[in-house]
Amino acid sequence: MRAQRYKRIVATLSRRQPDLTVAMENVHKTRNLGAVARTCDAVGIGRIHAIAPADTRVRLGHKSASGTERWLEVVHHASADDAFASLRGSGFTIVAADVGPGACDFRDVDYVRPTALVLGSERDGLSATSIAAADVRIRVPLVGMVESLNVSVAIGVILYEALRQRELAGCYARRRIDDAEFSQKVFEWLHPRIAAYCRARNSPYPPLDVDGEILERVTENRRDGFDTLA
Repeated sequence: MRAQRYKRIVATLSRRQPDLTVAMENVHKTRNLGAVARTCDAVGIGRIHAIAPADTRVRLGHKSASGTERWLEVVHHASADDAFASLRGSGFTIVAADVGPGACDFRDVDYVRPTALVLGSERDGLSATSIAAADVRIRVPLVGMVESLNVSVAIGVILYEALRQRELAGCYARRRIDDAEFSQKVFEWLHPRIAAYCRARNSPYPPLDVDGEILERVTENRRDGFDTLA
């Protein structure tokens, strides 16, 4: 079972898209956050961003996220300005989902380039600051009476267009994250309790064999500590 899980973890991390992310502005409903996170994991996003005041607790609900909170990193920003500065500093284009006039069809955007998709809450949408600061504004065409989609549905529609474009470009055919992050994530996903044990003691992770098992090239004291956690 450990070997099978190891292979699945390696395959998943090998398809992660470090230059595709989602930033959620004031989306506080646990079920919406969880649904967004679940979709992000499904298309290979490993890091998402939450924009909310510093005194606001943003968390993923276990039930709606279906356990994906274990596989996703959530980066918190106190303001849209802080989030956009950080994302642009990493080379991302800011693409804002907006129902207002002047927004282009979401299918007309190139999602192969580094893209940060920004969404607001269903009640309030994006702030004027975020809309004005975005590089591109997009909309999902609607032909019914409703004026907008549920935020988790909208993100799913847009991200699967991004996945389609990236599959055609071969982005999922090769590993995109560097060796150091890859090795770190493999160990943390496969041995979470031992990873926590090592971090608490500021100790490096021990090496793994080809099946993801911890190699015996560790001291007996550390081995004993690990055995109580495995």
